[in-house]
Amino acid sequence: MEQSSYSMPLLGDTFPEIKVMTTHGPMNIPADLKGSWFVLFSHPADYTPVCTTEFVAFQKRFDEFEKLNCKLIGMSVDQVFSHMKWGEWIDEKLDVTIKFPIIAAGDAIASKLGMLHPNKGTNTVRAVFVVDPESKVRLILYYPQELGRNMDEILRAVQALQISDKEGVAMPAGWPNNELLGDRVIVPPPTDEKAAKERKKQYDNYDWWFCHRPLKK
Repeated sequence: MEQSSYSMPLLGDTFPEIKVMTTHGPMNIPADLKGSWFVLFSHPADYTPVCTTEFVAFQKRFDEFEKLNCKLIGMSVDQVFSHMKWGEWIDEKLDVTIKFPIIAAGDAIASKLGMLHPNKGTNTVRAVFVVDPESKVRLILYYPQELGRNMDEILRAVQALQISDKEGVAMPAGWPNNELLGDRVIVPPPTDEKAAKERKKQYDNYDWWFCHRPLKK
């Protein structure tokens, strides 16, 4: 399914094509990232405390995202020179080198991605898009300006989505530390009565509609 008529991409939509300037030069997204997962995240403004802590947190996990074949891309409506200078400040003052590109987005692009919320001011909210190698939107998160994101949750979500795709399973709450199942995964419910009768024999379960198994080795 292609992008819907709404003003922002929805889950399952193809990520809309945008041509942008970044701190790493011009990019065509998602075309330049085809074949990779990517996390595109917006921030309200450069040189702000919460955003600075977020960029440091993302960079600290840069290698972990890379291991998942997942690229990081930052974005705000600030201009490229501001992004570059802010990156220099983070490097000099906090000893953290930002390795991912940062997009300088105009209002049109920010609006296209649903990142401008009129009741939250003129800056972009803290949006997160997780996009798969086929350029499909798989996860969307929106945070207000006053709340910094949990990057471990975003990393967990990418890992969980990849396992779900590979093994055809669902992931329980808090995976891999679920209160009931630990790091086990959920088998999709059966679709007919015959399969339901066999299901309890095939998997560990709480009932035929709630079966689980360990991850494949």
